[in-house]
Amino acid sequence: MRFLLDPEQTAFARSLDALLTAADTPAAVRSWGAGDHAAGRALWSRIADLGVFALAVPEAYEGLGPRPVEVAVAFVELGRHAVPGPSVETVAAAALLSEPRLAHLAKRFLPGVASGGTVMTLALPGGGPYVLDGDVADVELGVGVTGAGELRVAREAAGPEGGTSRVRRSLDPARRLCLPRPGGELLATGPPVVAGAAHAVRWARLATAAQALGVGLALLDRTVAYVKQRSQFGVPVGSFQAVRHRLADAKIALEFARPLVLGAALSLDPADVAAAKVAACEAAYATARTALQLHGAIGYTAEYDLSLWLTRARALRSAWGSPGECRAVVLGDGADAGFG
Repeated sequence: MRFLLDPEQTAFARSLDALLTAADTPAAVRSWGAGDHAAGRALWSRIADLGVFALAVPEAYEGLGPRPVEVAVAFVELGRHAVPGPSVETVAAAALLSEPRLAHLAKRFLPGVASGGTVMTLALPGGGPYVLDGDVADVELGVGVTGAGELRVAREAAGPEGGTSRVRRSLDPARRLCLPRPGGELLATGPPVVAGAAHAVRWARLATAAQALGVGLALLDRTVAYVKQRSQFGVPVGSFQAVRHRLADAKIALEFARPLVLGAALSLDPADVAAAKVAACEAAYATARTALQLHGAIGYTAEYDLSLWLTRARALRSAWGSPGECRAVVLGDGADAGFG
């Protein structure tokens, strides 16, 4: 089976790529990691204007979706440009609130997601002790498993509001890990929350897989350009057979992951999504290792832009389910809800 984008999807990807290419995303990423979110929020609004977040929101709540294939297409570009912010978590939260039995909550939150005015983050069972970008998100949702499950909003207010004290160091400085806020308003309990959480995990893993694919493609493109310029023994190092083989292996891994990501977007089957996440994240991580080796010492420096994609590839590998946990889902040994 061939998974090819139609002309409309291709044009959408090109428009998003052009927008992000014109923006100074490395500067926005570094500012975000330092706690200055102004440039990142401005970029978020421009992305939302193209309809990226509306793609995860049903039409009944002022969205354009749900359209998982287009979400995957968009997140490849977000990964390619290392866009900061809890974009995966916002999409996952939209998927959770799209559960039909949570319609009253969807009316409350999803129009803001679709317009880009509401940045959301989400914590689900099994996801570890932290919530991503909790210091900047307008809405922080948390799902707890207490028998039937419960959904709470820990905070619903614009701006950081004292969130910096909760921030912890992360491998990727632009992925700011925060301690969850305790308590909060109880929004819903019971089977709708459990079903919504399972749906959210599938969307989060799909978006993460697509983002990792974009990160890998960016790393490969940058490394190919670098080895064409760097010379050794009077010739470009890209002419060496060993270098070309490493790059070919990275290219093959990424291209094998691409149809898995698009296929998972079509089916949204838990096993398909888990397989896509493993393939894309492992390919991106392997490409990151190749990029680091072929760049030599400069690749280790935080000042060099390559580091923004290197750290992102490593962080995404374990986000929303480790490779082992996702493989367990593929083999039928892992639960769909949560991360295992």
